[in-house]
Amino acid sequence: MADIRESAIPSQRVPAWGRAGRAVRAAGGGRLREAGPHLALAVLFLLGYSLVELLRYQRFAAPSWDLGIFTQAVKGYAHFGAPILSIKGPGFNALGDHWSPIVALLAPAWWVWPSPAMLLVAQAALFAWSIGVVSDTAERVLGSRSKGLLIGAAYGLSWGLQRAVDFEFHEIAFAVPLLAVVCRQVLVKRWERAAWWALPLVLVKEDMGLTVAALGVVLLVAARRRTTAAVLVMFGLGSAALTIGALIPHFNPQHQYDYWAKLPGGTHPLPWQLLIGPFTRLTVWKTCGWLLGIVGFLALRSPLVLLTLPTLAWRFSSSNPMFWGQDWHYNATLMPILFLALVDAIARLRASHAGPVLRGFAEGMVPGALAIAAACTVSLPVGVGALSDPGTWSGGRHAAALRDALALVPHGVTVESTMGPLSRLAATDDAYWVGGCKPGPPRYLVLDTAGWDNPPTDLPAYGAAFHPGARFTVLFSRDQVTVLRLR
Repeated sequence: MADIRESAIPSQRVPAWGRAGRAVRAAGGGRLREAGPHLALAVLFLLGYSLVELLRYQRFAAPSWDLGIFTQAVKGYAHFGAPILSIKGPGFNALGDHWSPIVALLAPAWWVWPSPAMLLVAQAALFAWSIGVVSDTAERVLGSRSKGLLIGAAYGLSWGLQRAVDFEFHEIAFAVPLLAVVCRQVLVKRWERAAWWALPLVLVKEDMGLTVAALGVVLLVAARRRTTAAVLVMFGLGSAALTIGALIPHFNPQHQYDYWAKLPGGTHPLPWQLLIGPFTRLTVWKTCGWLLGIVGFLALRSPLVLLTLPTLAWRFSSSNPMFWGQDWHYNATLMPILFLALVDAIARLRASHAGPVLRGFAEGMVPGALAIAAACTVSLPVGVGALSDPGTWSGGRHAAALRDALALVPHGVTVESTMGPLSRLAATDDAYWVGGCKPGPPRYLVLDTAGWDNPPTDLPAYGAAFHPGARFTVLFSRDQVTVLRLR
């Protein structure tokens, strides 16, 4: 009798709730086994991204003031106050610059880990989440786990994400996984779910309303969902108009949207300047080549590619050259769209009457995309590709000098700083940028003159030049790092 199997036990002796519980556990275990490899891939990239971010943070290798700005915004939300960015000027509200209230979701994490490093790890986690989504979706659509993992790895190594990892934290970190989930829902034909997942995008940045409207167009083209499409278009355009026309100017100290000035011709551009200008710039064409080249230009065969147009439109129509190229974080939101458009294109070609050469090329782009992404990562090098550089692992004497200098600045004081140490000071002090607007002489001034072409020799006089009448004394000076204290 010992070999009697459970299935032979009469059903009346097994309670219904017990049978249901086993079924739920079996289904849960099955889903976990299916998602396990994709989860492992996401965790692997989470560790890699976090390592890159934290090593850069330890070296004080700050390319901009952005990490300091978002540190101040999250700190403000965590203290149940306004997201004041003193780095941009006294009393400057973050909502008067860009409409990104979604960063308030990081406030609870700030209570546990009040450091700019928390923002960096949070961004790595959001990017890693999107990798799991892309990888799992590719398996579902293409019917192959290995191909799903290859697509996920290629996406994780894509230069757009790697550039964003290199350039500290930005609000678009929230848009990347949201866009991945939206595209996933479209590919598995869950149209209403795609619409619901798109709605939070309007809380990431003011231009994302245009992307929501573009999703309405995608649903109209791909599924003839006229009602859902009309709602998304109206909601997206209305949100963009409301935030740019009313909400941001309300919080802005000048009661305006500052980025109108970035358009050709200023706040009143001529139509031809917006339409023709982008096509005359070589950098724009190069960026398009980089974006489409990583997926073998196959993304053009999917309606999902329409989701990239709003982001490309505002970037390429701007008069600011920083928006046109492959640098910074501006291409990260395009990566999940392009790679899931690649997945869609492969599936469409399989079901079409395309010739064997084109279908073979599409199937070959699965490992090909990974090869292209890996080559870009190593050769540029960007993101995790920089881990091969020994200099990445140690900041040397200069970073040690900065750490010793910051240890002399008390918490809760007014301090001005150059870029490198700015984010750390923003976490604990009322921090301002040396080159920005200040309310008056700071209690401390932290200057890192490494890399300056002609650094001043008399740093107390340099500090006094920003604040006539103020007198500073040198508290610390080593390896081009100086701390001045107000007398």
